[in-house]
Amino acid sequence: MDGSLPPRPPLDQRRALWRSDLTDLLRLAAPVVGARLGIMTMGLSDAVVVGRYSARELGYHALGWAPTSIVVTMLVGLLAGAQIMASRAVGEGRPEAAGAVLRRALVYALWIGAGATVLLAGLGPFGLAHAGLAPDLARGAGRVLIVFSLSLIPYALSCAASFWLEGMGRPQPGMWFMWAANLVNLGVDLVLVPGRFGLHPMGALGGAWATFSARTFLSIALLSFIALMPDARRLGVFTPAPRDLPAEVEQRRVGYGAGASNAFEVTAFASLNLFAGWIGGFAVAAWTVALNVGALVFMIPLGLGTATAVVVGRAYGGVDPDGVKRGGQIAFVVASVFGIVVSLAIFPAAGVISGLYTAEPSTRVMAAGALALACVFFWPDALQTVAAQALRARGDVLVPSVTHLISYVLVMMPLAWLLALPLHQGVNGLMEAVIVASFLAAGFLLARFWLMSRRDALAG
Repeated sequence: MDGSLPPRPPLDQRRALWRSDLTDLLRLAAPVVGARLGIMTMGLSDAVVVGRYSARELGYHALGWAPTSIVVTMLVGLLAGAQIMASRAVGEGRPEAAGAVLRRALVYALWIGAGATVLLAGLGPFGLAHAGLAPDLARGAGRVLIVFSLSLIPYALSCAASFWLEGMGRPQPGMWFMWAANLVNLGVDLVLVPGRFGLHPMGALGGAWATFSARTFLSIALLSFIALMPDARRLGVFTPAPRDLPAEVEQRRVGYGAGASNAFEVTAFASLNLFAGWIGGFAVAAWTVALNVGALVFMIPLGLGTATAVVVGRAYGGVDPDGVKRGGQIAFVVASVFGIVVSLAIFPAAGVISGLYTAEPSTRVMAAGALALACVFFWPDALQTVAAQALRARGDVLVPSVTHLISYVLVMMPLAWLLALPLHQGVNGLMEAVIVASFLAAGFLLARFWLMSRRDALAG
């Protein structure tokens, strides 16, 4: 072992491998992005139907949804191990081990969903009643929160099933069933919210029951699809496997890491919402516009990150360090191209886009400035999202979580407060803090991936 790097394959072979991995990445990413956009659409349809029925009911809906959105984000992270462990099983050439991954994920989903339901249904209404809200608002939001919390178990099961399918390289069913669930959600919304067919109008409560119905449909559809797959038995879906303690620990470890990262980011951005509120009403509206556009843009890197985890996880499971490095590099290039292109598209249209959200002149100008600044962080944000998934897929779980803690909680939160309030930069100050945190996270995670890839090459 002289510390030198192994010889590189011929150029033609490297190009063929890059083309193959790029094709796999894009093939996996497209339906995952479609499914993630379906999640956002479901929430949007609830808000539109409830809001058109009653502004007060929309307030109940928004306040009842807010606590569950935080739990949902953490829940998604905690179940991410199903995706990565399933892809590793495929890469290892042990497809029969994938069934054990699914069964573990479903058990975890039941426990996590049940615990979240009990926590939110038991403490959520009490918290709203003591949050300084008007009594009527707290009561209405509390009832909605309870119904939303009941949908967490089927939602957790659907996440476990769809993540497993994505890890197996079969993301299309998750996308199609998600959009079918959107139709279920909209149909129930249109019946229960205004009270059609002789039913009593339910307002926001009807919207919450629509979400429950859609999530229940989604979980049943996905689990039924898996059970009816022709190769379900070959994949070990119905075959009890011997206990594999290391695999169980690793699956939970990946979930804990992703869940912690999600929790750090959700907490940090929630604090920025609060800071915007301290600035003033126009600032809250402008920040909401910029953040909403950013959330839509983020769906693409989120789907790309999922596909990256599958491609890198397969190579990692197959003990192919060159494949791990190549899969990550391809994903970073695609993420960079997307981030730059979307920034160049949105920047000149920031004023027009802001005008679609609000007609109030002061808010529109403020939102346009923040949205123009947001174009600076789309690129590093896409990179850090993909890099974190690539690292988790290759077994490096702790560093992404610590990076997100440092970047978003320890740096972004206090910097946003300093820039926005004491230094009087307002919403632009909030966005500048997001930019700094995104570049910091991207730099840390890309450097970590490069160092680990070089270490693997030297070890080989």
